[in-house]
Amino acid sequence: MRGIRFAPLAALVLAGCLASKTDIALLQTELQTMRGESARGDSARRVQIDQALGQLTRVNDSVRAVSVRLAKLQADVANEHYQISREVIQLQELSGQSTRRLQELRGALEERAPAGAQPAPGDSARPAAAPGPGQLFQSSLDQLRRGSVGVARSGFEELLRTYPTYEDAPEAMVYIAETYAAERNQVAADSVYGLVVQRYPRSPKAATALYKRALVLKSAGQNAAARAALERIVREYPRSDEATLAREQLRTLGR
Repeated sequence: MRGIRFAPLAALVLAGCLASKTDIALLQTELQTMRGESARGDSARRVQIDQALGQLTRVNDSVRAVSVRLAKLQADVANEHYQISREVIQLQELSGQSTRRLQELRGALEERAPAGAQPAPGDSARPAAAPGPGQLFQSSLDQLRRGSVGVARSGFEELLRTYPTYEDAPEAMVYIAETYAAERNQVAADSVYGLVVQRYPRSPKAATALYKRALVLKSAGQNAAARAALERIVREYPRSDEATLAREQLRTLGR
């Protein structure tokens, strides 16, 4: 009878044991499923990360390539500016040589003119034996080249007094300013350069005087005044050779 009593309890205990094993099996299955899904998720994330890293590498390579091309372009532009500046200087030298040659020929012709030759219109007050403007210009320039700046300045000043309408008067005044600059009298040089622009604003030498004045100001540390002179060249004489040089100087001055 006692065995019959405990039979239902044993059945319940056995059922509980069987239920626990089933639950454990289900849990193990779910864990395996979760591990599988996690592994697949990790694999997908790794793929995404690898793709992102690959794309970032390609972007970096593109940026480096663009940087290299930009650096080369900047170098090419700088080289072109340098070459243009050299060509402008060479043209100025050739132009100056041609002008000097014409002045020398003019002076030689004046020296060979007969002493009693009739003076040119506007020169009636000049004595017949007085040197012509070409002679005065050339002799003064020769003195300047020899380093006799005081004698050269006196000659150019006499030229301007005697022949104020002489076609090379603006250039003579530029040379007067250069004699002061050679003596390190920057104030006088600056003043005469400014006078060239004031008296002969339409002469090509006005741009030359402005440029030389800017260099004088720059060497004196007056960068603001130098910049104003350079900007005026670019604005008022944009097609002059000095405008090209002025643009280069403006880049070096900065802001």
